[in-house]
Amino acid sequence: MKFRPCIDLHHGKVKQIVGETLGAGNKQVVENFVSEYDSGYYAAMFKRDKLTGGHVIMLGGGNEEAALSALRAYPGGLQIGGGIHAENAAQYLEAGATHVIVTSYIFRDGELDMNHLQKIVSEVGKERLVIDLSCKKREDEWFVVTNQWKTFSEFRVNEAHLRELAQYCDEYLVHAVDVEGKRTGILADLAQQLADWVTIPTTYAGGARSFEDLELFRSLTSGKLDITIGSALDIFGGNLSYDEVVTFCGNRS
Repeated sequence: MKFRPCIDLHHGKVKQIVGETLGAGNKQVVENFVSEYDSGYYAAMFKRDKLTGGHVIMLGGGNEEAALSALRAYPGGLQIGGGIHAENAAQYLEAGATHVIVTSYIFRDGELDMNHLQKIVSEVGKERLVIDLSCKKREDEWFVVTNQWKTFSEFRVNEAHLRELAQYCDEYLVHAVDVEGKRTGILADLAQQLADWVTIPTTYAGGARSFEDLELFRSLTSGKLDITIGSALDIFGGNLSYDEVVTFCGNRS
């Protein structure tokens, strides 16, 4: 289990927000933290600590320059997502991203758009693509949600679909939407099921707030999944020590 760092960008600033509030209008966005430091500062920190596979997420427009600044500060160390499509993906890879992350581009009108998926694979290669499966539970099944997490697709996150999609990407990034940014604990059932289902590297995001959560996550997943933590970290205004998390997750001895 590795800790994967994150840099979330909103209006060009590094922030931690409650993701579900993003599409509700700027005045209603719940901001847990707005940093005085720019994206390059955090990217340099992650480079210093030799953290790999972290992600830069552009939450809406106006974040391109901040994203490129992070990639320039840590070339070869970060993935990038948010508004990525076949026509712009290459520029971010050329700027230093190891992978591009896609969600809405390949999930359209409530369905998986195979034409778009194949198009971006042909553009960047399977080995440089991460599929973000932001999901919510409906009845007893997990479904991908799109449109700033407001719209349920008909795409189920299950073992069969994860095995199928693994043919087209290098990794998964799975946001547990119901707890993302809320520091209410991990979704244990989702984490455990993902560990049983996935066959490629997968990062879970959502709700982690304590070392007890990390212990539980490691136990439930047998260390098979990586984890990202945002709002709970002290570098983002929380109480959880970034340095101790890095050590705990085995990124450094």
